[in-house]
Amino acid sequence: MDRFVECANIDHFLNILTSQDISDRNRETISKLMIAEEDKLGRNLEYLEFAEKRASKCRDRLNYLRRLRDAFADGTEDRLRAEKVLANFQVTHDLVEEFCCRLRVMVSSSPL
Repeated sequence: MDRFVECANIDHFLNILTSQDISDRNRETISKLMIAEEDKLGRNLEYLEFAEKRASKCRDRLNYLRRLRDAFADGTEDRLRAEKVLANFQVTHDLVEEFCCRLRVMVSSSPL
């Protein structure tokens, strides 16, 4: 049951981090909470798979945001907003990818 709660919390934190209107302070706090939940998942391959799926979704979202930004003309208000959203989400994407890397190392170094 604890694993389910940890995974649900991570999904919830990712949803918050992908919102467009989050302050830098709140982003930092939510990121720390997400990392704490991620660390609880431990060395289990099942949770590595969970993290990999979330990372894949983040990569897809990042690519979508890049295409969306590129659809706007340079210098327009829409382009500037899209660039801000993209930059904010890039931070979230990097956190998820970093966690996957840490989890891969933990899984590969754990005894069978």
